[in-house]
Amino acid sequence: MSSPLLDQVDAALATVNDPEIKRPITELGMVDSVEIDDAGVVHLTVLLTVAGCPLKDTITRDVNAAVGRVDGVTGVDLSLGVMTAEQRSGLQQTLRGGQAQREIPFAQPGSLTKVLAVASGKGGVGKSSVTVNLALALAKQGLKVGIVDADIYGHSVPAMLGVADERPTQVEDLIMPVPTASGVSVISIGMLKPRRDQVVAWRGPMLDRALVQMLADVYWGDLDALLLDLPPGTGDIAISLGQHLPGAEVVVVTTPQEAAAEVAERAGTMASMMHQRVVGVVENMSYLPCPHCTEIGTDHRLEIFGSGGGERVAKTLSARFGYDVPMLGQIPIDTSLREGGDVGKPIVDADPTAPAATALTAIATHLAGRGRGLAGMQLGLTPTSKF
Repeated sequence: MSSPLLDQVDAALATVNDPEIKRPITELGMVDSVEIDDAGVVHLTVLLTVAGCPLKDTITRDVNAAVGRVDGVTGVDLSLGVMTAEQRSGLQQTLRGGQAQREIPFAQPGSLTKVLAVASGKGGVGKSSVTVNLALALAKQGLKVGIVDADIYGHSVPAMLGVADERPTQVEDLIMPVPTASGVSVISIGMLKPRRDQVVAWRGPMLDRALVQMLADVYWGDLDALLLDLPPGTGDIAISLGQHLPGAEVVVVTTPQEAAAEVAERAGTMASMMHQRVVGVVENMSYLPCPHCTEIGTDHRLEIFGSGGGERVAKTLSARFGYDVPMLGQIPIDTSLREGGDVGKPIVDADPTAPAATALTAIATHLAGRGRGLAGMQLGLTPTSKF
């Protein structure tokens, strides 16, 4: 066994990331042993975090490919083991970086993750569809993105991403978010239930505990953006979010009609009451492009749900808060948007040139380009004396 060859194999293994944690398996202590025989065959053991690791086939494929490409290696003999309780505890400490448990990383002063909470005054305005597609649009721009499905009762985000039946891996009391084909990681209370059809019947304290668990007990890694799909209205989760993530920025989703716009204003006002900045309004289901006019190349819009709701919400909130709350965009009615959510293939990925996908991508580009200002954010200052 030559030392230079062993060094090359170690370097190759360092290029293999755990598909859930997204860090090198060598850094995570997953490589248990490596030996190279005289014939050039590499015999190695890689430890899985848990016995039922859902992505062990991915790890096997990536390790074999990385080691097999090393010059001088004639074969790879890979064995998979499982970490002991002590090794998992050590991994947990590595991932937490020595921080105390139940600390929300996105609430720390040094966090560079942009936290966007997507809110609505009422249900049925397409808030979850907007959240999912904005997340994918941000990921397509090269950002590392996660989604917290904080709509505890109506958790539909996993199904929209095609991972409704997936379950997160748990390392001791640390939970790995579920990765998706788009690169976006997601956690939802629906993934933590024993059965998909089980009903969640919780009240205030339990809802707060669930939100904290999805923020603090999940290993998100180094995210550029975290999107939270909030329940409609101004209830417990909105209040808890304001308490635990006062620096989060809020996107309000509405539809054009008067009834939706009026309650959307309340959702924006709740965010401001919790010292969060409202960064804009999205008007969903704005209009239906007339199919007959589209065929002959003219632009005729059928305003099925009326018009002006999004603009009204933006203007009202701007006047109420004293800073500009822009209208971020209007998303047209598109059957592909609904179909994509039903089959787990969001329109931004499945049909990126569709009008709805184009509008969503433009909104995501605007949000990604925003700098983080201090307006509307708590500074954490406490007066010590009176002058």
